Amino acid sequence: MDHAIYDAIKHGIVEFVVKLMKQDHESIWRKGIKGRTMFSHAIVLRQEKIFSLMYGLGIKKNIVARRHDIFHNNILHLAGKLSPPSQLDRVSGAALQMQRELQWFKEVESMVQAKYKEEFNEYHKTPSTVFTEEHATLMKEGESWMKSTAASCMVVATLIAALMFTTAFTLPGGTKSDTGIPVFIGHGAFMVFIVADSLSLFSSSTSVLMFLGILTSRYAEEDFLKSLPNKLIIGLSSLFFSLLSMMVAFGSAIYVVLSHRIAWVSIPLIVLACIPITFFALLQFPLLVEIVMCTYGRSIFDKPTKLPY
Repeated sequence: MDHAIYDAIKHGIVEFVVKLMKQDHESIWRKGIKGRTMFSHAIVLRQEKIFSLMYGLGIKKNIVARRHDIFHNNILHLAGKLSPPSQLDRVSGAALQMQRELQWFKEVESMVQAKYKEEFNEYHKTPSTVFTEEHATLMKEGESWMKSTAASCMVVATLIAALMFTTAFTLPGGTKSDTGIPVFIGHGAFMVFIVADSLSLFSSSTSVLMFLGILTSRYAEEDFLKSLPNKLIIGLSSLFFSLLSMMVAFGSAIYVVLSHRIAWVSIPLIVLACIPITFFALLQFPLLVEIVMCTYGRSIFDKPTKLPY
């Protein structure tokens, strides 16, 4: 395999590879210096679009999947190697990078026969052993990233939960001394305050539990695929909802207290209350969206039923 083909694979130039396969049908079998085919290089270099062309080979796919390089690595051994830094940097956060690496390993694993999953290479290592050794540092970085994110958000969620619990017993306007019934019980905005306060308390408590689950997780390799991202998604979503509910409760409480005298003052105060939500959205919402897309979004592998020519 010459340098032009390798460079095309390295930079993900799918059109070049497709045209090559169209002009030279034997190119899929051609090996380079290390005994690797173009699809083996696509796996090592993490070029999913070129790798996905394997699905269009039909029965030839199974033959390609059984090929070994000069070190007796099968394609699952190659999938266990650490991704190039340029590909890792396409995903933010060490935990999501670890998730992407696991997605690659699982995808290639689904293509090989069972015996290749436990096959030894020249260094007497199975594919899973190669993956564990190659990703040891990234896994530790992912654990540290998850714990620091969870710890920071847990502090905010705990403060909101404590504040909302206290507010439930210090109602705006107080209560009637003879009956203990809230003074503004008949006010519509007061009911909004009660509902918002309750929702904020419940959602912040949920958020605390999710972040606590992240901090106490065993941090096995498989946890980075679904378990930890799911907990972080629920935790961030609950935190965002609790903050939103807290601002609604604050705005309705201000309106209840000031509505009979200087109601206009409540309007700018309510607008100012939206500022923390906006800041939180700008800082954390992109992270939440990326985690959701990486976990539940469209697969990075196209899996065409036939070749595009």
